[in-house]
Amino acid sequence: MGIAIKVENLSKAYQLGEIGTGTLSRDLERYWAKLRGKEDPFLRIGETNDRSQKGESDIVWSLKNINFEIEQGDAVGIIGRNGAGKSTLLKILSRVTSPTTGSVKVKGRVASLLEVGTGFHPELTGRENIYINGAILGMRKKEIKQKFDEIVDFAGVERYIDTPVKRYSSGMYVRLAFAVAAHLESEILVVDEVLAVGDAEFQKKCLGKMNDVSKGEGRTILFVSHNMNSIKRLCMKGMVLKNGYLDYSGYINDSIKVYETIANTQKDGFWKNNDSHIDSIQLLNITIKNSRDLQCSTFDNSEFIIVEFFVKCIENCNNIKLGFDLIKNEDVVFRSQQIDSINLDSFVAGQEYKFKCEIPAKLLNIGTYTIRPLLSIHCERSLINFFEGILEFKILLDYSNSKYHSILNEANHPGQIFPILKWSY
Repeated sequence: MGIAIKVENLSKAYQLGEIGTGTLSRDLERYWAKLRGKEDPFLRIGETNDRSQKGESDIVWSLKNINFEIEQGDAVGIIGRNGAGKSTLLKILSRVTSPTTGSVKVKGRVASLLEVGTGFHPELTGRENIYINGAILGMRKKEIKQKFDEIVDFAGVERYIDTPVKRYSSGMYVRLAFAVAAHLESEILVVDEVLAVGDAEFQKKCLGKMNDVSKGEGRTILFVSHNMNSIKRLCMKGMVLKNGYLDYSGYINDSIKVYETIANTQKDGFWKNNDSHIDSIQLLNITIKNSRDLQCSTFDNSEFIIVEFFVKCIENCNNIKLGFDLIKNEDVVFRSQQIDSINLDSFVAGQEYKFKCEIPAKLLNIGTYTIRPLLSIHCERSLINFFEGILEFKILLDYSNSKYHSILNEANHPGQIFPILKWSY
C-alpha cells in the first residue's frame, strides 16, 4: 500500500474580528513579505486555539504544525473536543480551504461530506445534484448513470428524487449526500460528524457501507465523530487533536484513551463534564452508586443501581426532561426518560439540582455498560443536548446466590438482560 495523504508542517490561522491589520502601513508590510516569500509578520503573535481562554491576539491558530501520513485503504478516526481543529483539517484535505503554512499531498480523488448543505445546489433536484457531484469527481455521465439506482435506493429518497433539495429535511439531505459520496468513484472518503443528523438505523447503515468501501474496495476513509463506539467499530487508527495540535496518533483504542483523558474526568462511578461550552442548562457530573449508597463502577446483578445526574440552570426555564440510553456492545439496551416534564418554576438561574434514577436489581446481564445522557429543555426555544457514552460500569454474576449460579455459565448466557423471573410448576 502506498501513501494516500501526506501532511507536513500544516498550520491554519484565522483572524478574529475584522479582516486586515488595522493600518495601511501594516497591510503593505504584510503584502511585501508575501511578495518575497517570507512569513506573514503578524502571524508570529498568533495564539493557540483554546476557546475557553480569553486571548490577547486577534490571530488564532486553528491548526499548528500538523504532520502525519495515511496509507491507502486505512480507516482513520479523527477525534477531539469541539474547537480542536477537526473540521478545519478536513476542509483543507478536501481543498475547501487552503493552509496558511505547510503542505498537503493527496493521491486520488476526494469525496467529502463535511456539513449539511455542502456540495449540493439547493435549487436543483436530487437527481441533478447526483450528476453534478459525479461530474465534479471527474466521472462520465455513463458511469454516474450506472451508480444512480444504487445511490437512490441506499438514500431511500426515491419519491423526492425530482424535488429541489431545498425542500428536503436535514435527515433526507444527509441521506442523499452520504449515498452520493460513498457510491461515486473516489479514492478517499472524508466524513465529518454530519451523520449525527440521521436516525440510528441510517447511522448503522452508513457505518456498514464505510466498512465495506474501506476493507472491500481499499478506499481511504477519514471519519470525524464524537461517538466513540462508531469510531471504534469502523477505524483501526486514530488521531487526537487538542487546541489545534496533533496530540496523539496511533491505534484507535489508544487514541480513544488519550481523548477521554482530555475530554472528561472519569473515575470509578464518577464523570465530570470539563467542556467549557455554556448553554441554558449544564450537565455538571454523573455519579453511579450501589444499593449501599457507595460510589462504584462494579455491581452484582442482584443489587439495584442508582444513577445521579447533577445539573446547573444557567437561566430560568419552563420545564426539563432528563434521560439516558444504556448501551452494551454498541447497541441500546433501553432508553429511560422522565415520564413527565419537571416544572422549572421553582428552578432558578445559578442553582444546581440533582436528578436520581434507579435501575432495578436482577435485570441486567453480565458485561460492561455505558451511560449516554439525554437532556432537553423548553424555554422560549426548545433545546436538546446529546452526549456520548461517557460513563461505564460492569455487572458481575452474584456468586453468593447458589440458587441460580450453579446452573448458569457466565460465558454463554445470551441476551442483553438477565431477569430472574418467577416460575411455578
